[in-house]
Amino acid sequence: MSKEYKLILLRHGESQWNALNLFTGWVDVDLSEKGVSEAKRGGQLLKEKNLIPDSLHTSVLNRAINTADLALNEAGIKNIPTKRSWRLNERHYGALQGLNKKDTLDKYGEEQFMLWRRSFDVPPPPIDPNDKYAQNKDPKYSGLSQSEIPLTECLKDVVTRVIPYWNENIVPELKNGKTVLVVAHGNSLRALIKYLENISDEDIAKLNLPTGIPLLYKLDENFKPINKGGEYLDPQAAKAAIDAVANQGKK
Repeated sequence: MSKEYKLILLRHGESQWNALNLFTGWVDVDLSEKGVSEAKRGGQLLKEKNLIPDSLHTSVLNRAINTADLALNEAGIKNIPTKRSWRLNERHYGALQGLNKKDTLDKYGEEQFMLWRRSFDVPPPPIDPNDKYAQNKDPKYSGLSQSEIPLTECLKDVVTRVIPYWNENIVPELKNGKTVLVVAHGNSLRALIKYLENISDEDIAKLNLPTGIPLLYKLDENFKPINKGGEYLDPQAAKAAIDAVANQGKK
């Protein structure tokens, strides 16, 4: 019988800027009250399904870190080995960071808005390094060269930084039989799912992920999904939340 490996993906709970309908990217905002509840509910779902992760990987952004802490605490899981990496950060939205999505849609039109938001290889305009929402002076990234700190990104750029992390840090843990939990962001998780499921550059635009609902992947010996699309631990809530994500910018 072939081996089966378990990978749990969790997009952080709603952030304060998600609630305000702002482009967030690398800006380090915290969870909203709703986001805190979503994170706790994610932990409840892990407990209900008896999914106990052996290790945790998050970005270096507070909304992911705090989601992981809240979820694991709710599930009664303490002090599992944890790694945090900028490679799991949200996509950098360049000069759009801090802007209202609805206002941006109205100003530039739906075609340009969707190109920036969902195309695979068209990044938004770069952020000015002196902008208050730029990260080039953030001490969190002091270990990176200036060339590694983006001024803007498209999803293609996120794939380029996420997949080496997957191969070097997550796959070895899966090989050792660990159930791995990755708590990250809409685009860093979309980048990973694109790679795992071999989704085309065009079709990835249609993939939206809900906040705070764990997605379970069962992987084969090649670390490819046995269950295509994965299994949301609360499928009905996931569908409603995915629809809401798809409609961002339209209100």
